[in-house]
Amino acid sequence: MNTDWLTAYVLHRRPYRETSYIVDFFTLEEGRVSAVAKGVKNSKSDKKSLLQPFQALRLQLSGKSELKNLRHVESTAPSIILPGTALFCAMYVNELCNRIMPAGLASDLVFDAYQQALASLSDAVDVEVTLRQFEFALLDEMGLLPDFTLDVEYELPIEAGRLYNFEPEVGFVVIPEDITHLRGFPGEALLALAHGEFTPLSKRVAKVLCRDLLRPLIGDKPLKSRELFSRISPKR
Repeated sequence: MNTDWLTAYVLHRRPYRETSYIVDFFTLEEGRVSAVAKGVKNSKSDKKSLLQPFQALRLQLSGKSELKNLRHVESTAPSIILPGTALFCAMYVNELCNRIMPAGLASDLVFDAYQQALASLSDAVDVEVTLRQFEFALLDEMGLLPDFTLDVEYELPIEAGRLYNFEPEVGFVVIPEDITHLRGFPGEALLALAHGEFTPLSKRVAKVLCRDLLRPLIGDKPLKSRELFSRISPKR
């Protein structure tokens, strides 16, 4: 029986049999893990009330199979309240974690970015910047974040005044100046992203890049958080 305490957040829960839940947790120590919370579905216990997203937890699990059993859970901080758009953004972050992070892969980088994303969303910080920073951390952990400072074909620094094409699994390649039919990414935006600067231009570039880079990881099944948000805010 494992007596270690894990630092965790709930990513998702779903009914299991008549009285239980299967809960997907994102933990600092063991990455994404799933566990059965037995007998809590129809109860008014503290355990059920804690098994909500955006609540900082510590918990103990038991079992040798991939699907664990939840033994103990307790809160370590007040639940984060996220109104309106911030809530949908946080749901998106949770869904990305659950869909992309491999089970059992611990990542200090992504867990720290996850906590920072929730804090930024609760503080009403620019949601686009918050989402891009989290997506960058996730892509970095997966080994897919490109080098924003290097033209990989010629091994030269990115130049602010040039346009660059992005080649998946390779990186950024300069577009010759005599080719005008390719749109490309402005070098100034790439350099801004390399320095963590989110200008109006670099935010647009980051959004396009993240969509393209995350698509193979997410797969063909649409994200529920995106669908829900688009129904409520169709013009966004």
